[in-house]
Amino acid sequence: MISYYPAEARIDLSAIRSNLSSVREAAGEAAVLAVVKADAYGHGRAEVARALAPGADYLGAAQLGEALALRGEVGPGPRILTWIFAPGAPLAQALRADVELSAGAFWAIEAIRRATSLTGVQARVHLKVDTGMARGGFDPADLPAAAGPRLDKVAEASRRLRALQADGLAAAVGLWSHLARADEPESGATERQIERFEQARAAARSEGIEPEILHLAASGGALWHPAARYDMVRPGIVLYGLSPNPEVATARDLGLTPAMELSASLILERDVPARTPISYGHTERTEAPTHLGVVPLGYGDGIPRAASGAAPVSVAGARTRIRGRVCMDQFVVDVPEAAVAGDTAVLFGAGDLPSADEWAQACGTIGYEIVTRLGARVPRRYHG
Repeated sequence: MISYYPAEARIDLSAIRSNLSSVREAAGEAAVLAVVKADAYGHGRAEVARALAPGADYLGAAQLGEALALRGEVGPGPRILTWIFAPGAPLAQALRADVELSAGAFWAIEAIRRATSLTGVQARVHLKVDTGMARGGFDPADLPAAAGPRLDKVAEASRRLRALQADGLAAAVGLWSHLARADEPESGATERQIERFEQARAAARSEGIEPEILHLAASGGALWHPAARYDMVRPGIVLYGLSPNPEVATARDLGLTPAMELSASLILERDVPARTPISYGHTERTEAPTHLGVVPLGYGDGIPRAASGAAPVSVAGARTRIRGRVCMDQFVVDVPEAAVAGDTAVLFGAGDLPSADEWAQACGTIGYEIVTRLGARVPRRYHG
């Protein structure tokens, strides 16, 4: 573990809990699965999960390895769902850890059967269907037509799952899918996916599978598509205080508070004359005599190289921007004349500070990536 680093990410756990409350209010009667995948979107899975567990109905971690670690971090009690694993995955270990499993392929159902036979532990399974992502789940092209034989894969998967239920090896807990364009409320895509989800639900029902939890909506669906909320919603990015789509509504519009503040101490400041070239490739030169500072963060810490010459930074209460290219461990910024080494440069945070969404706009990406890619060598400090 790194004991010293000239930068830190301060994580406000009270903001995360407040954001969860905002999601609950928006979701109405639906249960809430709080997504803590990818190290809680870069915020630190263990601490964030412990903060969320009392107010959430489920915790969700995409990778099976994450889910197993999560169980050790939060202890027994909270329900945990995981959905990404490959053939040969330690499903027996997952069952013993009381982790619920998604099955979106026939090999996964067979692997779950073997794991239950080995352990004697009943599997709690969420059947996944692909309603329009061409990603995980049983193929929507095989959903039954209005007329014709019911030989689709969803029905066949349901038959196999029902057989496991009959033997006491599994319980069909959930039926679920994922929305592709929920952050574009006017696209019409979500409505089409809901139709396919209802077809999948009917196919499962025809084979005797009636899951207790239907879940389709993540952050965008929970906020902007009431019909997609079903029995449970799966918020992710909104828990961390960022909007699924700032062009539709900003975090502030949604009543969310960004939970991460990323800052570093200036390690150097200097006066340079006009026409001074800056950083690798000399992609920028000063227009006039300028006071420059060096911030000890770079793409080795997950700072996007695309932020070069564009992303905002606050130094001594003044907004400035990155000058020239982001390097592996540092970048250059304009700083106020009074700034000295040791002063704090804030890359993004809450309130009037630059936001992760502003960084995303400067880098041509999304706020999700800005916070999630933050490197492990940057210490996380928790408060609230």
